[in-house]
Amino acid sequence: MKLLSPLLIAIFMIACNQINSPMKVNANAKQKLDKFIAKSKFNEEPATLYNGLGNPKLKPELTGLINEAAKDFLHTTGNHPTEEKFQSNIATGLARFDRLYLELDTEDRERICHYFEELMDCVGLKSSNGQLNNWMYCFDPSKKK
Repeated sequence: MKLLSPLLIAIFMIACNQINSPMKVNANAKQKLDKFIAKSKFNEEPATLYNGLGNPKLKPELTGLINEAAKDFLHTTGNHPTEEKFQSNIATGLARFDRLYLELDTEDRERICHYFEELMDCVGLKSSNGQLNNWMYCFDPSKKK
């Protein structure tokens, strides 16, 4: 047991340091994020099942909110990026949509999560650590009670 405690502490410290240590973002992350910001969003996509916004009047506001999240990612990319900072960007970005949550249908909420996945892909972030599931479904299905 005496050997196990220091080992567990060391593993914990290494794991914590990995989250806070600099993250190597994709080489062209800034260009991808700029392109993401410039593209039109919440449009009908015949190749998928997404038919566009259920309430088209929300398009300018929703587009602004997702672009604001992209700008957060862009800022983090240029300022000593860490996984923790990007996770914080996701949390902040999703919180911006909270007041509109009940006005959005399921497909629109899925589209918002899809856009966050695109942002994650731009920088090379592998996971939202359950944040997208928590926002979309109000729980993380990967965590059992």
